[in-house]
Amino acid sequence: MIAIDEKVADVLLVEDNPAEARLLAEVIRGSPVRINPVLAMNGDEALAYLRRQGRHASARRPQLVLLDLNLPGRDGREILKEIKSDPELLRIPVVILTTSGSARDVARAYDAHANCFISKPSELDEYRRVLGSLIEFWLRIVKLPAD
Repeated sequence: MIAIDEKVADVLLVEDNPAEARLLAEVIRGSPVRINPVLAMNGDEALAYLRRQGRHASARRPQLVLLDLNLPGRDGREILKEIKSDPELLRIPVVILTTSGSARDVARAYDAHANCFISKPSELDEYRRVLGSLIEFWLRIVKLPAD
């Protein structure tokens, strides 16, 4: 479990929209939980980070992945399937954080073993509230396996 005073939690943000990525990082940095947000702008970069490949060879394994579905190249659906089919990565909680609210996307995400599906709120205050709750839940309340 990540205790607030014990260490910094690494959170991998997989988001291709620079404005969304900045907002997400800003909200995360404002959290009472000490978080190191790591940004991957596409699915291949996210997988390289998670698998500690190339320039990410010394990366720490994140405690949480926030994954957008609509990414260039291999989309978030494919990346989720790869994460959850890799024995080294499957225990990392993956929260889908996307603009989609389609029932099909929700079902497909859970079928691929997403831990949570959240449609991004359009209002800034609601966005901050939802992300704050998400961080509180996944990084303070839930007991996660050690790396």
